[in-house]
Amino acid sequence: MKQPSLRIGILNLMHDKVDTQERFSKVLQNGPYEVEVDFFYPWSHYTGRPVPDLVQQISQPLDLRKVTEYDAFIISGAPVEQLPFAEITYLEEVHRLIDRLVEQEIPQLYICWGAMAAADYLYGIPKRLLPEKLFGVFPNFRRDPDPLLAGLPDGFWAPHARYAELNAARVAADPRLVINAVTKEQRLFSFQARGQNQYFLFSHLEYGRDALLKEYRRERNAHPDIQYLKPQNYFRDPLHMKGPEFSWERTQRTFFDNWLRSVAEQMTVNQLVKE
Repeated sequence: MKQPSLRIGILNLMHDKVDTQERFSKVLQNGPYEVEVDFFYPWSHYTGRPVPDLVQQISQPLDLRKVTEYDAFIISGAPVEQLPFAEITYLEEVHRLIDRLVEQEIPQLYICWGAMAAADYLYGIPKRLLPEKLFGVFPNFRRDPDPLLAGLPDGFWAPHARYAELNAARVAADPRLVINAVTKEQRLFSFQARGQNQYFLFSHLEYGRDALLKEYRRERNAHPDIQYLKPQNYFRDPLHMKGPEFSWERTQRTFFDNWLRSVAEQMTVNQLVKE
């Protein structure tokens, strides 16, 4: 039986836009489905200044009229989790995109900062700064059955890289939400909305082997006067920061294959309803 072809839209808010698009294209297009991926940038972020040539070359301005063309939509992370939401230039545009996705019942995958912004907007759960950056590869443990984690052992490895978090107890207390998995220290891996096709992922599962090392070097080079934390549980030789290991490769492949399967199933249901 031929697998359906899927169209996935991605609002790319990351700083390393080329790497981010390569990562998402790889994890989505090397799976069990034929997938077309389109990348967008928030036009409001560039109000009063030109859009960089590179951004225009690899993506297109977000157009809410086109959202209905997609079978699912991803809002990526962004390197702004230390800033209050009120200071984010494109926040209103993100909110309008979320409204459109919910209105059209399009499956949504929110990642890291994207998950924080969506949870704050949709469910009134604010983010809060962590005492220090959560940075490295950690085992994650199930709190509730989750089809997107089917096939993974309890204690599956996943990369985390963020300065902020949601209050897990507050998420757990909201009857509209269910926590899927957390780290040993109760840091969120993911939760989802009951009865809605909304998934909030706090791990950067799209990251490849070298992504955490690149992130560390980027921060250190930008602010050499600051002593940044090195990623934990990541190097074969932690002392010399050599030999980054791709210990979450199975988690990455399993999660994105399962997510695409869920999108395909929803697309099939939608088509049957229309008929």
